[in-house]
Amino acid sequence: MLQQLYIQNYAIIDEIRVEFSGKLNIITGETGAGKSILIGALSLILGDRADTGVLLNRDKKCFVEGYFKVNGKKEILRFLKDNDLDIEDQLVIRREIAASGKSRAFINDTPVNLGQLQQLSSSLVDLHQQFDTLEMQESDFQREVVDALANNTTGLAKYQTVYKQLQAARKSLAALQEQKSSFNKEFDYTQFLHQELQDANFTPNELEDAEAEIKLLSNVEGIKGALSKALFQLKEGDEPVVQQLKTLVHQLQSYADFHPDLSAVVQRLQSAQIELQDISNEADRINDQINYDPQRIEEINERLSLGYKLLKKHGLQTTDELLALKNSLEQKLQGVLNIDEALQKGEKEVEQLQAQAARMAEDLSARRQKQARPLEEKVNALLRQVGMPNARLKVEIKQFNSLQPFGTDNIEFLFDANRSNQFAPIRRVASGGELSRLMLCIKSLVAQYVDLPTMIFDEIDTGISGEAARQVGFIMKDLAASRQIICITHQPQMAGRADAHFYVYKKAQQNTVKTDIKLLSPDERILTIAQMLSGEKPTAAALENARELVNGG
Repeated sequence: MLQQLYIQNYAIIDEIRVEFSGKLNIITGETGAGKSILIGALSLILGDRADTGVLLNRDKKCFVEGYFKVNGKKEILRFLKDNDLDIEDQLVIRREIAASGKSRAFINDTPVNLGQLQQLSSSLVDLHQQFDTLEMQESDFQREVVDALANNTTGLAKYQTVYKQLQAARKSLAALQEQKSSFNKEFDYTQFLHQELQDANFTPNELEDAEAEIKLLSNVEGIKGALSKALFQLKEGDEPVVQQLKTLVHQLQSYADFHPDLSAVVQRLQSAQIELQDISNEADRINDQINYDPQRIEEINERLSLGYKLLKKHGLQTTDELLALKNSLEQKLQGVLNIDEALQKGEKEVEQLQAQAARMAEDLSARRQKQARPLEEKVNALLRQVGMPNARLKVEIKQFNSLQPFGTDNIEFLFDANRSNQFAPIRRVASGGELSRLMLCIKSLVAQYVDLPTMIFDEIDTGISGEAARQVGFIMKDLAASRQIICITHQPQMAGRADAHFYVYKKAQQNTVKTDIKLLSPDERILTIAQMLSGEKPTAAALENARELVNGG
């Protein structure tokens, strides 16, 4: 609900603040007084683009602020949460326009963009202006009207859940089919690559170990020569090193008791003798173990040649990478064998979801078909009531060939303004005034089933007067019983129904003319409505008529 609207430095408005009633708010005033300027200012905080031409004083900013009561509406709270905005019971939307043309928007003092304003505004305000009822012409709105009357909200939500699952299953199935096609094209080559690696039968680190072994085998003669020389010096020469150390130990040991440090020297020589004896034994073992083997060298070179070829072919560096590639190719081949099973499962899932969605769409369609005729009858009755006795609405429901996000129904409202039996889509035949009243009639029906936001009507009364205007007033009053209505009108019959009656007027101030607005008292209302009936100096009869309108006549 729009509780308060504050406007500063906009068009011919210097500064005004309007506090609205929660029910039916009527705004009247002379032509050109600035009534529609209020709607223009309100449109700014609803996300319309700004124009520096609206600045009254180009030395100051233009400010428009709207204070809305949230009343715990789920879609508004969800919007605030999704956009990390402060959640409060009162929502403050502010728009600032600088002389430079720079425009800024705020929600609860947090900067936002126009897209966010427009998204939020659809949950706050339903604005109807003359020649600006495009919503009525959109197929989504027409379907939503029928669904509201058919009480399809829950069923439609369930259908859309299944429909999304169906779309996901179709996408998954298409990916599987594409994967199978790709697998089939690559299967033979993949199998060849895998078989090549399978035949090679490499073991972990085999190539790296083979490179080390081939280096050893290629240097066997040098290694054995060095080992033999070392063994000769250690154990087999005329004066073997091990034997020399043994002799030294015996020589020093006999004098060990004469000097305290000699015992330690003897022990170290004994340790060196033992270590060199062990080294010579190890060298002897290694020398016996390695031998030149030309057959083994040939075998290793063949494995290395095969390994290098495969590494280069696949752009790899190690044996483990080749083994990983073999496993990957094996999984690919296994995937080809398993994909048919996955395809069968996917096809069955799509078939089941398709059947389920089709049944649900059929139920939605049946409920819509059931409401089409009553909707036509109720709207046509209301059209006669609001001064369009020859106008008729027809609800056309055709079937799509496939499931759609909202079922299988293509719903279009057809209109005949002159009882010619020549029905055509609303967008092609209805005038602005006709669209406005048609929208009012439809929304007055929908309001019984849907929690509509604040509804604003800008001169919906164009082209009507007398009893038709009176009936529009009654419909407005009924609508306002459960939601806020703001209506700009020239009709006294509609003004008489107001819960709050605002009067827009021009006033001279410092050689300039500016717009102002005031809430009328009961006596001021009667005088204003009487002037709307008979002119600036109302007659006694006009005053009595105005009093009757205000008192519910």
